[in-house]
Amino acid sequence: MRLALTALLALAATPALAQSDVGPGTANPAQVAAGTYAIDPLHSQVLFTVKHMGFTFYSGQFTEPTGTLVLDPKKPAADKVDISFPTNKAVTTVAHLNEHLASDQFLDSAKFPTARFVSTKVTVSGTKATIAGTLTLHGVTRPVVLDARFVGGGVNPMSKKPTIGFQATTTIKRSDYGVTFLADLVSDSVPLTINAAFEAQ
Repeated sequence: MRLALTALLALAATPALAQSDVGPGTANPAQVAAGTYAIDPLHSQVLFTVKHMGFTFYSGQFTEPTGTLVLDPKKPAADKVDISFPTNKAVTTVAHLNEHLASDQFLDSAKFPTARFVSTKVTVSGTKATIAGTLTLHGVTRPVVLDARFVGGGVNPMSKKPTIGFQATTTIKRSDYGVTFLADLVSDSVPLTINAAFEAQ
């Protein structure tokens, strides 16, 4: 018992390495230059989580998004975000489930191959922002508000391009988009997290 308690205390005292500052990117807004940026599809993702049968939370992600960010730190009200992601790129830890999500029972990727978020208003406060816009999914377009925060900026040593990154969160209801299959087993509420890196063009 004492050994287990000691191990837990040691674990609690261990620094959270995933949250430590590493690499050339820093959370200094001065690193952000005005311009047009394209999303880096290899280092960006849209994460989703549902509650399954009331027992567990289950997460997956949409990969390989495309899109642009136009910003000017001196005129943040004019900033614009436009991000699309392929619905057949919904990836979980189960290959069969990936195929099921793309089927007409869920996302119907054959008919609706792309989901898209387009901003309509950006309100910046320090390193955080509220981004109002519309999300088009499963052929339905509805208003959505993202809570975003600046993660870091700097020059990417691989691409040699100025790069900035943000994280944004929101929650949608899948029934609002006509995705109602297994409504009695899978939660209607779906939290989303967007991790996006943008490279200067």
